[in-house]
Amino acid sequence: MSVQHHIIRRLILVSSVMLIIGLFRAQGQSPASRDQLTPQFGIRGGVNLSNLYVNEADDEHMKAGLNAGVFLKLPLANGVALQPELSYSGKGSRIAYNSILGSGAFRFNLNYVELPVLFVFNIGKAFNIHAGGYAAYLTGANIKNVDDDGSMDEIASFDADDFNRMDFGVSGGIGLDIDKFSIGARYNYGLKEVGKDLSRAVLGNAKNNAVNLYIGIGF
Repeated sequence: MSVQHHIIRRLILVSSVMLIIGLFRAQGQSPASRDQLTPQFGIRGGVNLSNLYVNEADDEHMKAGLNAGVFLKLPLANGVALQPELSYSGKGSRIAYNSILGSGAFRFNLNYVELPVLFVFNIGKAFNIHAGGYAAYLTGANIKNVDDDGSMDEIASFDADDFNRMDFGVSGGIGLDIDKFSIGARYNYGLKEVGKDLSRAVLGNAKNNAVNLYIGIGF
């Protein structure tokens, strides 16, 4: 089994164990303590401003995509929590290339199911910073050839199997909590190359990176 699969399995195991611990802690705390250290379930959604950072491409352009999912905030101590999430995340880029396939511009649309696991540190009553990592599985992909006049034609020969299915990386960001609502921004930096085989001939050593702007609500 490859290193990335080991990392992803460990992230899933850690988030599952912490979820169970959080539920047991909520049951065993006194009412006063429970008000401060109660696990919180919520939903969140927003937009990804994503790109594929590469060493060999001539140019790359940011692409907007949807990010939506659920989260569970598990307090570890006053002001510190572990937050596993599960979300759909649309990533990709528009890349001008010059390779053995020729030159031109492709728009890559990559759709992932993503599992971030983050530590959240409160600074004051409302502001927080969060940092951790993510693992992701590619569920769908398509590539469109962008002509000079702006028209796009889908390249049918490429699908999700032509890319590395697994992705992982590091995450960090800031947030603001207002009652049950939250807003924030996060940066995801991919560590796994996206392309393989024929798609790697176009993408080179490209990896995902994305800025995520979101709003959420806890229950």
